[in-house]
Amino acid sequence: MNMPSITPRQQEIVDLVRVNGFTPVEKLAEHFAVTPQTIRRDVNGLCDANLLRRKHGGAEYVDSPAVNLPYGSRRISNLAAKQAIGAYVASQIPNHASVAFGIGTTPEFVARAMVNHEDLTIVTNNVNVAVALSANPSNRIVMPGGVMRLPDLDFLGPQVEEMYRSYRVDFGVFGVGGIEPDGTFVDFDRTEVLARMAILESCRLSVLVADSSKFGRLAPASGGGLADPDMIVLDSLPDLAAHPRPAEAAIADKIRIAGEIAI
Repeated sequence: MNMPSITPRQQEIVDLVRVNGFTPVEKLAEHFAVTPQTIRRDVNGLCDANLLRRKHGGAEYVDSPAVNLPYGSRRISNLAAKQAIGAYVASQIPNHASVAFGIGTTPEFVARAMVNHEDLTIVTNNVNVAVALSANPSNRIVMPGGVMRLPDLDFLGPQVEEMYRSYRVDFGVFGVGGIEPDGTFVDFDRTEVLARMAILESCRLSVLVADSSKFGRLAPASGGGLADPDMIVLDSLPDLAAHPRPAEAAIADKIRIAGEIAI
């Protein structure tokens, strides 16, 4: 992917953060005599370019571009956990439902667990999901156009967001690149964030699927957080969910542990 051009002020921001380490937005706004909103826009662009990484209230320098592991490696990591999550979510979705699936390996495992479901309407940018559910001829599968991202076998971009927003599905099933300690969702590309948010806005019941390794995992693009999904399906209970701060108490009511009853 070509590196987007950055403005002189953005370059200076990168230089300041490289020298000083984590730098709050307010400090950068004071330095440049601009509003915090202006600095946040600059920082968002730099994070999208993998030059900085968002951190609560500011930004930190990225020593090397943050990229996700290859899809094949992710598919076999935490395999039992993803299979358990997939089976649990599949048990919550009835026949004849409409379901939007996001990118990633865990949504794929949900789809694999739904191969015996009948008469589904599937809206997805995830080719692996589409292939898994195409085995049943009673299903209808909607996908966007555009250029396929390899080797992940998915589509990203404005056409994906438009596709999701043109439907109102029963369930939205999506994963996430990582979950920060404060509950913020992070991904490896801004287009991944935008596609995920489009799913959230276009379903009647949203379901985050994540194995425990996602908690504390870093990625440069942020958007949304644990307060957003209607249901959070995990393989085990991380400390963040086991001991929620008062502001996060409602999050615990959304959590389901694969193979167990709701807590």
